[in-house]
Amino acid sequence: MLNFIKGSIFSRNTGVKAQAAEAEKDVQVLAVWGSPSSGKTTVSVKLAKHLADKKRNVVLLLCDMTAPMLPCICPPSDLEWERSLGSILAATHVTDTLIKQNCITHKKISYLTLIGMLKGENVFTYPPYNAELATELLDHLRDIAPYVIIDCSSYIANDILSAVALMEADSVLRLVNCDLKSISYLSSQLPLLKDNKWDADKQYKVASNIKTNQASEHIEQVLGNVAFKIPHSDELENQALAGDLFRDLVFKDSRGFRKEIEKISKEVFGI
Repeated sequence: MLNFIKGSIFSRNTGVKAQAAEAEKDVQVLAVWGSPSSGKTTVSVKLAKHLADKKRNVVLLLCDMTAPMLPCICPPSDLEWERSLGSILAATHVTDTLIKQNCITHKKISYLTLIGMLKGENVFTYPPYNAELATELLDHLRDIAPYVIIDCSSYIANDILSAVALMEADSVLRLVNCDLKSISYLSSQLPLLKDNKWDADKQYKVASNIKTNQASEHIEQVLGNVAFKIPHSDELENQALAGDLFRDLVFKDSRGFRKEIEKISKEVFGI
């Protein structure tokens, strides 16, 4: 099959459907994916912090190589050191030791480990990698962490790691904003996944960043059953603007967001 983008795991529709993957029974690896600016990173960070606060060891894998998210989620002074996801994907094979050597720990959150690209890096900073290496990374993460949350990028045709994560994760949160652009995004991207081995049954549909003037019920009619409705929070928006998403949400306007994160954690991980 011909790949329409070099290195992509997706290909043009040949009419041959890939065999559906067997669903895993328990959720250890969760991929958070959705339309651009739907809140994937903020939800990933808050879920990882929620698990860490419950004293569960969790790895947060930040896939985006177009806009590395490590510099956007916490001050550099909060991190023990700077190491890059790119060093893992540049190897011939991934091992537990290689992953541990390139993990980043947070000075204030003991149960949290981060993996991502560093400020200034991009997809050309390191040698190209393939889907097999991305799969190796996810397989070894299962060996070293009881919980793995993957912040996927929206551009799955270009981003091999995010695309593989959607295939290999035990469960997927699929976020969309309450706007037509998000609906258009899903209409464009979902066929890429359906032509491969993606198990659509493992996904939770999430209406994200719902503002008081938006008709979330209408979005639910378009999307079908929505498992979670995450409300907008001005406090969270300010944390994102400040690049400090691991801070606690304490204001009254964040109560709805906090409760929805707790609901997701309970439903997905049983925590």
